[in-house]
Amino acid sequence: MQKLACLIDKYSNGDGMHPTRIPSLECIRMSERDVRTPWVYQPSLCLIVQGEKRVSLNNENFVYAPSQYLAITVDLPAIGTITQASRETPYLCLKMDIDVGIVSELIARRGMTPKAADTQRGLFVGAADAALVDAMARLAGLLDTPDDIDYLAPLAIREVHYRLLQGEHAQRIIQLALDGSNTQRIAQAIRLIRTKFNEPLAVEDLARAVSMSPSSFHAHFKQVTAMSPLQYQKRLRLIEARQRLIAGTVNASSAAYSVGYESASQFSREYARAFGAPPAADIERLRAA
Repeated sequence: MQKLACLIDKYSNGDGMHPTRIPSLECIRMSERDVRTPWVYQPSLCLIVQGEKRVSLNNENFVYAPSQYLAITVDLPAIGTITQASRETPYLCLKMDIDVGIVSELIARRGMTPKAADTQRGLFVGAADAALVDAMARLAGLLDTPDDIDYLAPLAIREVHYRLLQGEHAQRIIQLALDGSNTQRIAQAIRLIRTKFNEPLAVEDLARAVSMSPSSFHAHFKQVTAMSPLQYQKRLRLIEARQRLIAGTVNASSAAYSVGYESASQFSREYARAFGAPPAADIERLRAA
């Protein structure tokens, strides 16, 4: 863990999320706490090395600290808040994308048989055992020897996936890659929503597209994401609008209409409920910080 902390700090140019020379790997460093960051989390493994973070999915909170990881198996709009960090001891995290293709290949090669499992949340916290931490450290260590990355990073990434499949939440990872599983069907529906998030949403059409009845689709979607399809779409719209406002390319009304809202006043109300302040006040607060 000390080695990882040094590597993350070394390859983080100040606070923020920092891509690395390994395309699927990011270093995250934050020295400020209690800053709420709405984000669409994509399938990934986030290993905390220092500090603590809370991720809020609708009304559920997931807290993880050193020697724990957060795993996301489907795209989820959530709010992340660093709860322990300082300039002297910043929050440090290593994030690696989860590759469904690698998971599928490992399942096939290992002859792993999925167990019958209920549909579960697409976000969970697990204990990072020594083997997983060691694999992540070897992967991050390649940043110090860039000539080795093309040859050794794919092997290290496969090992991290393998370690996940040996851990306590293996079945959740397997369900993501299992053809016809409810998790995979919901992931497919989520991709459809994200593609046309600013268009009217017909739940019946989504259910049909993933070969589920409307009632079953609604129940499994809520189990995976902690929200209904319409709530999910609304969160996507609000996060996207906020990103456009932060970029400074549009005003609140333009942002509202560009993400699919028909009423600027409704957008402002829902924005304030989601982010704690109306659009103008929220963006002004962010820029002041």
